[in-house]
Amino acid sequence: MRLGFVSKTYFACVSLIVPTVRPDSYLTLHYRLADPQGVDVVSTFGQTPATLTLGQGELSPALERLLIGLEEGTHSRFELAAGEAFGARNPGLLRRVPRVAVERARERPGPAPQPGDVLRLRLPAADGESGVLSALVREIDAQQDELLLDFNHPLADCATTFEVHILAVL
Repeated sequence: MRLGFVSKTYFACVSLIVPTVRPDSYLTLHYRLADPQGVDVVSTFGQTPATLTLGQGELSPALERLLIGLEEGTHSRFELAAGEAFGARNPGLLRRVPRVAVERARERPGPAPQPGDVLRLRLPAADGESGVLSALVREIDAQQDELLLDFNHPLADCATTFEVHILAVL
Protein backbone atom coordinates (compact mmCIF):
# COMPACT_ATOMS: atom_id res chain seq x y z
CA MET A 1 0.00 0.00 0.00
CA ARG A 2 1.36 3.32 -1.01
CA LEU A 3 0.63 6.41 1.07
CA GLY A 4 0.18 9.60 -0.86
CA PHE A 5 1.69 12.90 0.10
CA VAL A 6 -0.11 16.13 -0.63
CA SER A 7 2.21 19.04 -1.09
CA LYS A 8 1.23 22.55 -0.10
CA THR A 9 1.23 25.11 -2.86
CA TYR A 10 1.75 28.75 -1.98
CA PHE A 11 0.65 31.49 -4.31
CA ALA A 12 2.89 34.52 -4.50
CA CYS A 13 0.35 36.73 -6.25
CA VAL A 14 -2.50 36.62 -3.76
CA SER A 15 -4.02 40.05 -3.43
CA LEU A 16 -5.45 40.85 -0.03
CA ILE A 17 -8.55 42.96 0.30
CA VAL A 18 -7.95 45.68 2.87
CA PRO A 19 -11.17 46.94 4.48
CA THR A 20 -11.92 50.56 3.62
CA VAL A 21 -14.03 53.02 5.61
CA ARG A 22 -17.52 53.51 4.14
CA PRO A 23 -20.24 55.98 5.23
CA ASP A 24 -21.86 53.30 7.45
CA SER A 25 -18.71 51.53 8.72
CA TYR A 26 -18.25 50.35 12.30
CA LEU A 27 -14.74 51.43 13.33
CA THR A 28 -12.21 50.86 16.05
CA LEU A 29 -9.73 53.69 16.04
CA HIS A 30 -7.48 55.96 17.99
CA TYR A 31 -8.07 59.65 17.45
CA ARG A 32 -6.93 63.01 18.72
CA LEU A 33 -8.43 66.47 18.42
CA ALA A 34 -6.17 69.40 19.25
CA ASP A 35 -6.62 73.16 19.32
CA PRO A 36 -4.44 75.61 17.32
CA GLN A 37 -1.76 75.57 20.04
CA GLY A 38 -1.54 71.76 19.81
CA VAL A 39 -3.29 71.18 23.15
CA ASP A 40 -5.31 67.97 23.08
CA VAL A 41 -9.03 68.43 23.65
CA VAL A 42 -9.50 64.66 23.42
CA SER A 43 -7.12 61.81 22.67
CA THR A 44 -7.50 58.05 22.85
CA PHE A 45 -3.85 57.40 21.94
CA GLY A 46 -2.23 55.50 24.80
CA GLN A 47 -5.68 54.52 26.09
CA THR A 48 -8.52 52.24 25.05
CA PRO A 49 -9.39 52.86 21.40
CA ALA A 50 -12.78 54.31 20.46
CA THR A 51 -15.45 52.33 18.66
CA LEU A 52 -18.15 54.06 16.64
CA THR A 53 -20.47 53.74 13.69
CA LEU A 54 -20.26 56.41 11.04
CA GLY A 55 -23.48 58.23 10.26
CA GLN A 56 -24.77 58.04 13.85
CA GLY A 57 -23.64 61.51 14.98
CA GLU A 58 -20.76 60.26 17.10
CA LEU A 59 -18.30 62.41 15.13
CA SER A 60 -18.95 65.68 13.35
CA PRO A 61 -19.90 65.25 9.66
CA ALA A 62 -16.69 67.04 8.63
CA LEU A 63 -14.54 64.52 10.52
CA GLU A 64 -16.55 61.57 9.17
CA ARG A 65 -15.97 62.79 5.58
CA LEU A 66 -12.21 62.70 6.21
CA LEU A 67 -12.40 59.06 7.31
CA ILE A 68 -14.34 57.76 4.29
CA GLY A 69 -12.02 55.95 1.91
CA LEU A 70 -9.22 55.38 4.45
CA GLU A 71 -7.96 51.83 4.69
CA GLU A 72 -7.65 49.77 7.86
CA GLY A 73 -4.23 50.45 9.37
CA THR A 74 -4.03 54.03 8.08
CA HIS A 75 -2.53 56.63 10.42
CA SER A 76 -3.29 60.15 9.17
CA ARG A 77 -3.26 63.71 10.41
CA PHE A 78 -5.55 66.44 9.08
CA GLU A 79 -5.36 70.19 9.63
CA LEU A 80 -8.80 71.80 9.46
CA ALA A 81 -9.45 75.53 9.08
CA ALA A 82 -11.27 77.52 11.76
CA GLY A 83 -14.90 76.43 11.94
CA GLU A 84 -14.45 73.52 9.50
CA ALA A 85 -14.51 70.74 12.11
CA PHE A 86 -17.25 71.96 14.47
CA GLY A 87 -18.76 74.99 12.79
CA ALA A 88 -19.09 78.55 13.94
CA ARG A 89 -19.59 79.51 17.55
CA ASN A 90 -23.33 79.97 18.14
CA PRO A 91 -24.15 82.80 20.59
CA GLY A 92 -27.52 81.10 21.23
CA LEU A 93 -25.66 78.28 22.99
CA LEU A 94 -24.55 80.62 25.79
CA ARG A 95 -27.05 80.33 28.65
CA ARG A 96 -27.38 81.88 32.07
CA VAL A 97 -28.43 79.11 34.45
CA PRO A 98 -29.24 79.36 38.16
CA ARG A 99 -26.53 77.71 40.28
CA VAL A 100 -29.09 75.45 42.00
CA ALA A 101 -30.23 74.09 38.59
CA VAL A 102 -26.61 73.43 37.61
CA GLU A 103 -25.95 71.54 40.84
CA ARG A 104 -29.08 69.39 40.35
CA ALA A 105 -28.08 68.57 36.77
CA ARG A 106 -24.41 67.73 37.39
CA GLU A 107 -23.51 64.20 36.43
CA ARG A 108 -21.35 63.90 39.54
CA PRO A 109 -21.19 66.14 42.60
CA GLY A 110 -18.02 68.14 42.87
CA PRO A 111 -16.45 71.35 44.08
CA ALA A 112 -18.09 74.68 43.28
CA PRO A 113 -17.71 75.43 39.55
CA GLN A 114 -15.14 78.02 38.52
CA PRO A 115 -14.73 79.88 35.22
CA GLY A 116 -12.95 77.56 32.77
CA ASP A 117 -14.39 74.36 34.27
CA VAL A 118 -16.17 71.91 31.97
CA LEU A 119 -19.28 70.47 33.57
CA ARG A 120 -21.14 67.36 32.47
CA LEU A 121 -24.85 67.95 32.94
CA ARG A 122 -27.72 65.46 32.79
CA LEU A 123 -30.57 66.91 30.79
CA PRO A 124 -33.99 65.27 30.53
CA ALA A 125 -35.20 64.15 27.13
CA ALA A 126 -38.79 63.90 25.89
CA ASP A 127 -38.78 60.09 26.26
CA GLY A 128 -38.03 60.30 30.00
CA GLU A 129 -34.39 59.31 29.55
CA SER A 130 -31.63 61.79 30.20
CA GLY A 131 -28.77 62.78 27.98
CA VAL A 132 -25.45 64.26 29.06
CA LEU A 133 -24.08 67.50 27.68
CA SER A 134 -20.82 69.25 28.42
CA ALA A 135 -20.75 72.97 29.11
CA LEU A 136 -17.89 75.36 29.74
CA VAL A 137 -18.34 77.76 32.66
CA ARG A 138 -17.67 81.19 31.12
CA GLU A 139 -18.47 83.34 34.16
CA ILE A 140 -20.17 83.32 37.54
CA ASP A 141 -22.56 86.04 38.65
CA ALA A 142 -22.46 85.86 42.45
CA GLN A 143 -25.18 88.52 42.86
CA GLN A 144 -27.67 86.66 40.67
CA ASP A 145 -26.32 83.26 41.85
CA GLU A 146 -26.10 82.04 38.27
CA LEU A 147 -23.50 80.75 35.83
CA LEU A 148 -22.95 81.64 32.20
CA LEU A 149 -22.57 78.26 30.47
CA ASP A 150 -21.28 77.76 26.94
CA PHE A 151 -22.72 74.68 25.21
CA ASN A 152 -20.72 75.22 22.00
CA HIS A 153 -18.14 72.58 21.12
CA PRO A 154 -14.79 73.69 22.63
CA LEU A 155 -13.28 73.71 19.12
CA ALA A 156 -16.10 75.67 17.43
CA ASP A 157 -14.55 78.48 15.35
CA CYS A 158 -11.06 77.03 15.96
CA ALA A 159 -8.51 75.58 13.60
CA THR A 160 -8.34 71.90 14.57
CA THR A 161 -5.85 69.07 14.22
CA PHE A 162 -7.51 65.67 13.71
CA GLU A 163 -5.18 62.69 13.98
CA VAL A 164 -6.55 59.21 13.43
CA HIS A 165 -5.27 55.62 13.36
CA ILE A 166 -7.84 53.21 11.90
CA LEU A 167 -7.40 49.91 13.76
CA ALA A 168 -10.37 47.95 12.38
CA VAL A 169 -13.14 48.46 9.83
CA LEU A 170 -16.30 46.35 9.81
